[in-house]
Amino acid sequence: MEIRRFGVGNRRPEGPLGSEGIEGQVIHSDARGVVAELAFRKGGRIEPHDNPNTTWFVVIEGGGYVQVGEEQRRVAAGEAVLWPAGVTHGAWTEHGPMRAFVVEFAGSDDSHLRGILEGVSRRLLPGEAGSASRGEGRLLERQLSPAERDREGEPL
Repeated sequence: MEIRRFGVGNRRPEGPLGSEGIEGQVIHSDARGVVAELAFRKGGRIEPHDNPNTTWFVVIEGGGYVQVGEEQRRVAAGEAVLWPAGVTHGAWTEHGPMRAFVVEFAGSDDSHLRGILEGVSRRLLPGEAGSASRGEGRLLERQLSPAERDREGEPL
């Protein structure tokens, strides 16, 4: 059994190259990828950049903002953001701290090489067993109550 320590007292005082206000700790690194913990202070940031690896940015505490391409969104604990290979991405905080795990896979998404294909199904004709009427709807922005925010307005 191997146990790796991370968190308070185990982080390097500097974060990834091109960042400020961040401490980090690599938990695992090998030819397949890297897993690291990042702790953003208020106003901490990873400057927008790109790399050749597919990466998941998993927020575990607090909240802040992320950028993928030209799109910028607010994120909070319990949310994960995909940073595709070769696409500009970054993260930052404004009003409070944020902790995240970064899971970086070596290279871009290779599922098409491993035989993992998008599903294709036959369209059912009206009245055929299993057919359903077309639904309508949309996703709503996540609304937070004041009790779900800290004093600075960041998600808890």
